[in-house]
Amino acid sequence: EQIGSVAPELKGVVSDATGLPQKRYYRQRAHSNPLSDHAFNDPTKPSDADWSSVYPLLQQPEHADKQVEFLDVGCGYGGMLVELSPMFPTTLMLGIEIRVKVADYVKDRILALQHQHPGQYQNLGLIRTNAMKFLPNYFRRGQLTKMFFLYPDPHFKKKKHKWRIMSDNLLDEYAFVLQEGGIIYTITDVVAMHECMAGALQKHPLFERLGEDELRSDPIVPKLYESTEEGKKVYRNKAAGENHGDGDVRLAIYRRLPDPS
Repeated sequence: EQIGSVAPELKGVVSDATGLPQKRYYRQRAHSNPLSDHAFNDPTKPSDADWSSVYPLLQQPEHADKQVEFLDVGCGYGGMLVELSPMFPTTLMLGIEIRVKVADYVKDRILALQHQHPGQYQNLGLIRTNAMKFLPNYFRRGQLTKMFFLYPDPHFKKKKHKWRIMSDNLLDEYAFVLQEGGIIYTITDVVAMHECMAGALQKHPLFERLGEDELRSDPIVPKLYESTEEGKKVYRNKAAGENHGDGDVRLAIYRRLPDPS
């Protein structure tokens, strides 16, 4: 079934069949050096951030004072955000992506979905920035309730381990922007990356791992596996015996503990 109309801004890049952007117009290298100097237009402090230009939901008076609560770090093509939006339609969700073309794709994907489904996907947003450097520029202390690190780049070479999105120092920043009781979700099919993320979280004094009963009762957990494009690729490759990781997908999900008194 063909889509009858598309957002005027997206004509020429969307599929006639789906009305969504086609990735062939957004080619991008798979890896980006997060330590290099990229050109970003980041606010100096959270109060300087203009979220009204990002979220149509904020145009509604009853939602005008809402703040971003869910953050997908390195959101890729936005699959997790799109999956969660109908589940939490009045919760502001943000994807952060460092790669220019991928960020452009997600912005256009959100715009296309909003055009196709009036009144829906109004809580989705994307900014291009470097999460390893600029989170405190956007978020106040204890603002976020959930953070997602889904199939992050493992940066296999030892000399590039400093590029990984999880480290002791970075966890201090994540603990700062995550409210007490907030949740960090991680998933990967690369055992070395799982050990990196779970190991850092496990030894950090402000995080504790969720138990199996809690995982089973969390409606988000089943969405972690294949909502993202990277997750879908992992399972396709696994079925074909071509998985680039270690074959098994591993979760590590942690709660932000209260600050010591």
